[in-house]
Amino acid sequence: MDELVKHRSYSCYKCRRHVSFHDDIISTNFQSKKGKAFLFAHVRNVVVGTNEEKRLTTGLHTIADIYCVDCNEVLGWKYEKAVEPSQKYKEGKFVLELCKIVKDNW
Repeated sequence: MDELVKHRSYSCYKCRRHVSFHDDIISTNFQSKKGKAFLFAHVRNVVVGTNEEKRLTTGLHTIADIYCVDCNEVLGWKYEKAVEPSQKYKEGKFVLELCKIVKDNW
């Protein structure tokens, strides 16, 4: 029975594929064009798209869209590179838009 302990997690809103755990959240203070977003240390069951340079609120970044592995819905993006030294902590991290994910096991 212990192996069935549920962890609070997040899934794709469209197909319900698991994408991350609540414990992987680094920050809840992120914004996307569609609204609130969270920064995650780890995600799973996503495909990383092509890198592109974008000027975001915090400066120039190289990012790549991340897609659900099952339904191909864009869920957010991955920070590949940050130009500003103060933004380097984002490199290799993932942003999931809250409008694209749902809570599971809450």
